[in-house]
Amino acid sequence: MIANYGFNATLTARPGMGDQLVDLLLTGLNEGSPGASEHCLVYLVSRSASDPDVVHVTEGWTSEEDHHRIFAGETAQAIVAQIDPLLAKDSEYTDYVPVRGTATF
Repeated sequence: MIANYGFNATLTARPGMGDQLVDLLLTGLNEGSPGASEHCLVYLVSRSASDPDVVHVTEGWTSEEDHHRIFAGETAQAIVAQIDPLLAKDSEYTDYVPVRGTATF
């Protein structure tokens, strides 16, 4: 499969809540969660090296439509509802079209 749609989100947690935000975002990889979908080809959670309360999420999807459909589901919406109270400010999003790359964990 090829990732035809993607984005990077920068989320800033309330002071001291970065660990809780990371843990919650990583539940997105659990079976039945958005990151475990066959249409999600990249789901990467990273932390800022200089601020532990700044978290970056990079996602690559088979299509923008697949992303929106999966995120409209109950599991994704439950995760999103839990994220909002942890945030100090609105998240910043940058959309993109993936070209090529690799990742090994």
